[in-house]
Amino acid sequence: MEWLDFTAKSVDEALTEALIQLKTTSDNVEYEVIEKESSGFLGLFNKPAKIRVRVKATVDGIAKEFLGKVFHAMNITANIDTVLDEENSTLDINIEGEEMGVLIGKRGQTLDSLQYLVSLVVNKDSENYLKIKLDTEDYRNRRKETLENLARNIAFKVKRTKKQVSLEPMNPYERRIIHSALQNDKYVETHSEGEEPYRKVVVTLKKGFANKEYKHNKSKYSYGDRYQNSQKNREYNQNFQKNRELSHGNSEEE
Repeated sequence: MEWLDFTAKSVDEALTEALIQLKTTSDNVEYEVIEKESSGFLGLFNKPAKIRVRVKATVDGIAKEFLGKVFHAMNITANIDTVLDEENSTLDINIEGEEMGVLIGKRGQTLDSLQYLVSLVVNKDSENYLKIKLDTEDYRNRRKETLENLARNIAFKVKRTKKQVSLEPMNPYERRIIHSALQNDKYVETHSEGEEPYRKVVVTLKKGFANKEYKHNKSKYSYGDRYQNSQKNREYNQNFQKNRELSHGNSEEE
């Protein structure tokens, strides 16, 4: 916040006036004395005290001030709500307004960039790193659901074709969503390849399932040994042929 000047008969009175106008308490401000009060000869020509005051910067205040300047430059009107969790060292910022699609951008790239900038500004002079989460119109949750569905569909494809699939490049947060969505899958595994910002997730079939036949039954995935299945089919056909011949022979005798 900018420095503001206050003048009164004494330093204490000037500070009190500042606290009233700023609607805060003394522990939330910092001030410097520009000029102390002085008494003239016989009470004449007294000089008032002059101080300069500003509200101490808070992490949420820094974030709001920075975003406010950005939105002003973009000619965007928006409300900024913050929730600071000191125990977990996180700051959640939610933005509400019209035409928030401009802030989200393609696949959330604009929102991610803005979140990165806020993190730089907030943590610039901070001793403890604060994790920033910037969101609007519940985009983060909607994107998470989309990526989880994508992960399941890709896993289905890998199981069916037995070929690995490489996803498009994603940021670390989105890659973690893919890894997490498939970490308990019995048949596929994931790993990341490449360098930022082109690093991507690769989904592959786990070892031991490459030579097994994929079956999809009522949304449940199962594998059977390809040789055993083909052997069973041959035995079934042979038995069927024998039964057919026996049945045909009995009909001729009759």
